[in-house]
Amino acid sequence: MSPPAARWPATRVARLFGIELPILQAPMARAATPALAAAVANAGGLGGLGSATLSLAALATEVAAVRAATNGGLNLNFFCHAPPRADAATAAAAAAALAPHHAALGLAPPEAAALPAVPPPFDAARLDWLLAHPPRVASFHFGLPPAAAIARLRAAGVRVLATATTLAEARAVEDAGCDAVIAQGWEAGGHRGAFLPEAADRGVGLFALLPQVVDGVAIPVIAAGGIADGRAIAAALMLGAEGVQIGTGFLLCPEAATSPAARAALAAATDADTHLTAAYSGRPARARATAFGAAFQSAPFADYPLPRAVTGPLLAAAAAAGREDYASFHLQGQAAALARTLPAADLVARLAAEARVALTRS
Repeated sequence: MSPPAARWPATRVARLFGIELPILQAPMARAATPALAAAVANAGGLGGLGSATLSLAALATEVAAVRAATNGGLNLNFFCHAPPRADAATAAAAAAALAPHHAALGLAPPEAAALPAVPPPFDAARLDWLLAHPPRVASFHFGLPPAAAIARLRAAGVRVLATATTLAEARAVEDAGCDAVIAQGWEAGGHRGAFLPEAADRGVGLFALLPQVVDGVAIPVIAAGGIADGRAIAAALMLGAEGVQIGTGFLLCPEAATSPAARAALAAATDADTHLTAAYSGRPARARATAFGAAFQSAPFADYPLPRAVTGPLLAAAAAAGREDYASFHLQGQAAALARTLPAADLVARLAAEARVALTRS
């Protein structure tokens, strides 16, 4: 028999977002689908869509798909990075850096052509779209939009979140007027949200970071990084978090747009399979370790997000040749081995039940 639901603590996060369970599905760009977000929302959590790389037309289509499947909570996530430099010198540096890797795969040398256009960071057009189609939650990564934009979103009834990787960043999130802060530990898969200063990352693990952030800000704190089962959820709550955000733990759900190769890697994952690399996108991200990722681990050849565009031909050729040392960008956290192949609704129910058991035993 499961412990009584009363053992599940009421949190400001659950009340703030109007959700039954303070479990947030990370809004992973490309991996998080409308089906995944809707399933999590229908199970009592907060679904999320990575919206930073979508055109406004594509964003509207995805949001409509979610709203057709649920009236639950939805979080739309955007990036606040600096616009990349795309000059001739940057293009030449990218070509030079990639040349030996093209040679290793028998490809023609890359040309130092103009770097491609990339989606802009959060801007006035995206703000206007959100104000016209307000989701329950909007979240931000790599920094913060202007305080005036945050105020306008909140005035429209949108709850605002932002990611922090240090106490100083968490205080900046609070000072900007956000409703809550996501404390992202070093263990987390995907891109690091460090932004003070933008180029630095202090590499603080979640269980060192979390209690300091909880003590240092008054707004609710959501824990992220290395959380993949109910024991970790309970531990985060015991350290003062009022919600958790889970990304890698949802990647094996059938609703996620995880590629067959990435699913196979996750199914065989260990705690030692990842590293932080800027090779693929230009900003540090925790991903499955590869030789290519190690080559540009801390020295990207172009600003975020330009490398993802210019490495495309190389990675496509590597995939065709079965070269795992150039494996595609498989974002995953250090707890990837704990991910489970379950429908998203079943996973949310399992996580909640496990957390209740762990909290009852505490």
